This record gives sequence, C-alpha cells and structure tokens, in this order.
Amino acid sequence: MNGGICPTCGLPKELCICEEVAKEQQRITVKINRRRYGKEVTIIDGLDPVDIDLNELTKFLKGKLACGGTVKGSSIELQGNHLERVKELLTQKGYKLDNIS
Repeated sequence: MNGGICPTCGLPKELCICEEVAKEQQRITVKINRRRYGKEVTIIDGLDPVDIDLNELTKFLKGKLACGGTVKGSSIELQGNHLERVKELLTQKGYKLDNIS
C-alpha cells in the first residue's frame, strides 16, 4: 500500500494541494515568436517544472487547440498563433488571469 504521501506538503497524494498552490503563484508569460519561413510559435514561459506537470499541461493545450507542440526546458512551445486562446485555457485549468501576461 504505497499510495504515497506527497514529499512537499505531507498529505496523501489524493489530498495533495501542492499543484493548486503552485498554480496561484506562477507568473506566466505568453508570447509569439516568428521562426523561419514565417511560421509562428506560441511560447508559454514562467512555469515551474517541479511543481507542475508540463507534459500533462502540454497534452491538454495541444488537444484543445488542435496543434502540435513540445516542452523545452521550463517552457511550452505550441505551433501557430494561439495567444488569446491559451490565456482562456490556462484560466480554465486554474491559473489566475492576473498572473498571465
């Protein structure tokens, strides 16, 4: 029965609130970069990969936006210009709109 206890908060994994607290404290920057041949890439930066599962968040965003993307370091790169939609989707996931620029 190694259901586990969160090493950060000490609560059982089912009751762990670490990710919720981390979502409120993140200062997220969403910007557009232009790559070669005029391709645009939406970059979401400022996320802490220790507190938040970036692969899960990337999978959610790629599914909702119907685009490709990847995790590079502590940032998420999505193919295309999705500036406004990304802000809406991040607020749906629990991030504060005030902390997203």
